[in-house]
Amino acid sequence: MLDQLARFRGEVLDRAAYHRDFARQTDDLRGTIWKLERSQVFRELDDPSWQAFSSGDWRRSLELLEEDRKAIRTEADGNRRQGLEIKRVRVVERPLSPYVQWELHALRMLAEEGFELSVVPAEDLSDLEIQGQLPEVVVVGTRVLYEVRYRPDWTPCGARRIKAPDVIRTAASEISRLHRKGEPLLRFFEREVAPLPAPAV
Repeated sequence: MLDQLARFRGEVLDRAAYHRDFARQTDDLRGTIWKLERSQVFRELDDPSWQAFSSGDWRRSLELLEEDRKAIRTEADGNRRQGLEIKRVRVVERPLSPYVQWELHALRMLAEEGFELSVVPAEDLSDLEIQGQLPEVVVVGTRVLYEVRYRPDWTPCGARRIKAPDVIRTAASEISRLHRKGEPLLRFFEREVAPLPAPAV
């Protein structure tokens, strides 16, 4: 069903409205947020580490990631107190794109601080990509599903909000299945990412 989200009715939100709505939906949430990332490249223009990475300064990009660790730990602690779990699936193609190599360093830190992340090879999605490549999806408990939207250059520009309970339930189930099927991110990172040289940008 994930590859057919475009056929379901939803409300288009610009980036600011998406962030406001997401904050409102998650403020008192007890339960699980599911996130699926499929694209192999994004433009994270507001992220200093991404900016350093995209300019070719690999060492500085990793230093900047590490500077965020305290904030990530605080977020993880807050989620635990609230009763909120964030579970994320990262689809990877081989060879790893430079962006995915950089992002996996960021995701490693999330995993080290208690976020639940798994990695799924793109070739394992054949039964889910019958109608095309899966979209980027965030499912907030049983409340709402966001199909995250991007410009053609993969700069984020908002989301489409879907509130149909059956769509939310089915999407969460499919992402959950991928999460269970995937490999724990830290194990994947140590084998496939840690030995790599700095990516060519």
